[in-house]
Amino acid sequence: MNAPEPGRSALPIKASARFMLAHPAHLVAQGFGSGLSPIMPGTAGTLYGWLSFAVLSLRWPELFTPGNWAVIIGLGFALGIWACEITGRNLGAPDHGSMVWDEIIAIWLVLLFITPAGFATQCWAFLWFRFFDMVKPPPIRYFDRHIKGGFGVMWDDIVAAFYTLLVFALWRAV
Repeated sequence: MNAPEPGRSALPIKASARFMLAHPAHLVAQGFGSGLSPIMPGTAGTLYGWLSFAVLSLRWPELFTPGNWAVIIGLGFALGIWACEITGRNLGAPDHGSMVWDEIIAIWLVLLFITPAGFATQCWAFLWFRFFDMVKPPPIRYFDRHIKGGFGVMWDDIVAAFYTLLVFALWRAV
């Protein structure tokens, strides 16, 4: 585990709105507040990701094209490595439950590849992604346990997104 910043406890601290607003990395890593949900913050972050993808794509389709989404997701992944590294260190937990930027980027990736898709298909994408993210079948569990820091936080959710996309590819093939 990385050493906490000076003045920070090595024990995990409680995430709060005050903590989130104290640093831009915290705001990003905690999904602009969606990770502060007291119940299932990962699911709340994924829902925020789904809603933001839908709203941005519908409101500004000329800006949020598939190509632009791919760039946004790539840049968002890199931003997430930085934000989750700092936020995990400051919270005293490298993969604190309130950090949901990884879920947001991963669900954006899933939605990018299944779009255009109706609401029911998007619901299935959400459910499959949450299943893989929570159950962590191999090699997701391996990555979650062995790759640390901001990259590790981000990577296991990208693998869960790929598993979700694999389910859709098999579904379409059958």
